[in-house]
Amino acid sequence: MEKETSTLLPTGSVILLKEGTKKLVIYGRKQMLMTEPPRQFDYIGCLYPEGYINADYTYVFNHEDIEEIIFRGYADEEEEAFAVSLSES
Repeated sequence: MEKETSTLLPTGSVILLKEGTKKLVIYGRKQMLMTEPPRQFDYIGCLYPEGYINADYTYVFNHEDIEEIIFRGYADEEEEAFAVSLSES
């Protein structure tokens, strides 16, 4: 099981946050939380294996908050190109 990566994880990745007790599945990246001031997070995820329940059970977090990468999501050429564009934004 992996711990570090240099780029953002693909959607579908399953992780455990530091001090977390429940796995999360990543379903979005580069998420803006509309607070004052607005804050950007690397990921948005939901509980695994339950999936999206409602907005109360979604979590925004940054890559450094990840303790363990349990499963890396599917990545093909399209994902790799998208990951490059995310890293440039």
